[in-house]
Amino acid sequence: MKENIIQDKSFDFAVRIVNLYKYLTDVKKEFVLSKQVLRSGTSIGANIEESIGGRSDKEFLFKLEISYKEARETIYWLKLLKATEYISVDEFTSIFKEADEICRILAKIILTLKGK
Repeated sequence: MKENIIQDKSFDFAVRIVNLYKYLTDVKKEFVLSKQVLRSGTSIGANIEESIGGRSDKEFLFKLEISYKEARETIYWLKLLKATEYISVDEFTSIFKEADEICRILAKIILTLKGK
């Protein structure tokens, strides 16, 4: 099967988000923000998977745009978790870089598709 960078990166990111969720709920006893970041952070890859199975170019693009929005939302929750000291600056920086990279890749794909 052909390698799909955004598919792989979004899956690996979802694994990190699930582990972050476990840490926040088990160690920090935080249950509200953690649920938000879990939902948006795992939704990125799920929508990318749906886009790959899309029936049309329009559906493919639509699902990728949702993935992009979910990635932006995830960045918001990560910033909030850092600002409220549920995660350290180091923890934030590491996972933020991944989220930002996913956003950039998705934005390029979307712009390329819209240019066709």
